[in-house]
Amino acid sequence: MTIEQLLPIIIVGLIVIVVAILFTFIPVMLWISALAAGVHVNIFTLVGMRLRRVVPARVINPLIKAHKAGLDVTTNQLESHYLAGGNVDRVVNALIAAQRANIELGFERAAAIDLAGRDVLEAVQMSVNPKVIETPFIAGISMDGIEVKAKARITVRANIDRLVGGAGEDTVIARVGEGIVSTIGSSESHSKVLENPDLISHNVLSKGLDAGTAFEILSIDIADIDIGKNIGAMLQTDQAEADKNIAQAKAEERRAMAVAQEQEMVAKVQEMRAKVVEAEADVPLALAEALRSGHMGVMDYMNYKNINADTDMRNTIGNMSKDENEEE
Repeated sequence: MTIEQLLPIIIVGLIVIVVAILFTFIPVMLWISALAAGVHVNIFTLVGMRLRRVVPARVINPLIKAHKAGLDVTTNQLESHYLAGGNVDRVVNALIAAQRANIELGFERAAAIDLAGRDVLEAVQMSVNPKVIETPFIAGISMDGIEVKAKARITVRANIDRLVGGAGEDTVIARVGEGIVSTIGSSESHSKVLENPDLISHNVLSKGLDAGTAFEILSIDIADIDIGKNIGAMLQTDQAEADKNIAQAKAEERRAMAVAQEQEMVAKVQEMRAKVVEAEADVPLALAEALRSGHMGVMDYMNYKNINADTDMRNTIGNMSKDENEEE
């Protein structure tokens, strides 16, 4: 084939390639869909979105939805929210839901809520249909020392005005738990709590626990209540055990002191006996000195020996009588 014969084929191929690139880069079908829905979007606006790395379908489809719902939003608002990292479709759905429920919600506030990380659509739905938050079992101790466990169901409604910067569900549960513990602790007996569980609800609800949160508390209902341990008796038992251990320690201390004093007295007795033995050792020396110096005669010495012998005999007889009495 000659060049003249190939030229038409090459031109047709180039046209097909150009058209394919054009339809790929320019969302013509999306532009036609917008026009069919009555949303006037310039084709060059779509090209600009491509250049700004914005997915046109993520902006135009929510724009069509908003236009059909009668919302006053612009392409620039949706595109800027998309570039900020927000979920455009969710914001538009939330605006439509708020309009249907007669809830005052503007695009800027909805976008701010979405960028804050909260689900704005869920918040609007929660404003229409309140949510029930169930707490775990919360234990408190009444004045009589009995542990009371209570589980509450908190009915809350989203507060659109406080969604940005307002505390979440964990804060509400913590505050309600604190109120339950305080109410049980101020009760004179656990039986009063069991008889009037609504007393907990009234006291907790009257404290305005939803201040500074993203919710409005509608009601607090006690779902279940149960009796736990007798903490007062356990504390008294522990105190008695501690007192017993202290008393035993003091008694052991006194016993040790008595043993030490006894040993000290035994040592003193031994010391006195040693002194007696020492003094008795001086008696023969004194007798010898008395005999030499003439202060004592031989008869005196013999009388002294007789007296000692009589004393030893009496001691022996006394010991024998004592042993016989013990055997009887």
